[in-house]
Amino acid sequence: MTGLLAASTSAADKRLAFKAGLNSGRIQRLPGAFNPLVAKLIQEIGFEGVYVSGAVLSADLGLPDIGLTTLTEVSGRGQQIARVTDLPVLIDADTGFGEPMSAARTVTVMEDAGIAGMHLEDQVNPKRCGHLDGKAVVPVEDMLRRLGAAVAARRDPNFIICARTDAAGIEGIDAAIERAKAYADTGADLIFTEALNTEADFEKFRAAVSIPLLANMTEFGKSELIAAATLEKIGYNAVIYPVTTLRLAMHAAETGLREIFASGTQAELLDRMQHRSRLYELLRYERYNEFDSDIFNFTLGRNQ
Repeated sequence: MTGLLAASTSAADKRLAFKAGLNSGRIQRLPGAFNPLVAKLIQEIGFEGVYVSGAVLSADLGLPDIGLTTLTEVSGRGQQIARVTDLPVLIDADTGFGEPMSAARTVTVMEDAGIAGMHLEDQVNPKRCGHLDGKAVVPVEDMLRRLGAAVAARRDPNFIICARTDAAGIEGIDAAIERAKAYADTGADLIFTEALNTEADFEKFRAAVSIPLLANMTEFGKSELIAAATLEKIGYNAVIYPVTTLRLAMHAAETGLREIFASGTQAELLDRMQHRSRLYELLRYERYNEFDSDIFNFTLGRNQ
């Protein structure tokens, strides 16, 4: 029954796959999963990884993305998602949930949760959504302490520590590049360049920074929506679509609820729903039934 109740691929192997993917020359596409079931769908369709967004987790809890969630909440959701997929999971660890020692603890908790990598950002704590105005970043030295503590706490050398810089929209791209170089020198494996505006900005960042880079293709933000193939051509190593699945699902849910409220029935919505049979297929109900039968389909002998 390997791979039924949980993913068959070990956390160690997922981390190896993520690191290899980042160095493969092919862009790693990581759609956001707002729950484990979406992660199973991401794997089935053929993506290279799964992303867990802090903004999405906050929204799922009915909260804005202003640093209100805790390490326990975020790592718990990450563990639930990582458990069901053979793909590597990259998770948003905000500013590390506190001071440098908290960032160090966050690494150990995420490793134990089966996560393949996490990103830490250089915003002040508490943070805010990277595509909102009014952000502030900490001095470079503070981020280097935060990042250095995280790197020092890592036990699995293949656990990816990604440094996110929000400086481009505050101090300018040149300052963000200098920060990225310093973060790479401190041990970051991957740089997340938040809220760049144009394709030319992404090209400039790629030309200046030598380690793998991650692009954020979130909707309704400050960045152009650039195709994965174009980002790959520029030389980016990974791309996340953090809120896409939540936005799709919430739009559909709102539309359906308004229809039921207005008409008193969901009869006109059936062609927009995932069918029960498709849900059961995704959940592998048939395999569970086989598993059940294997356990309980027996008879007791007279002498037992």
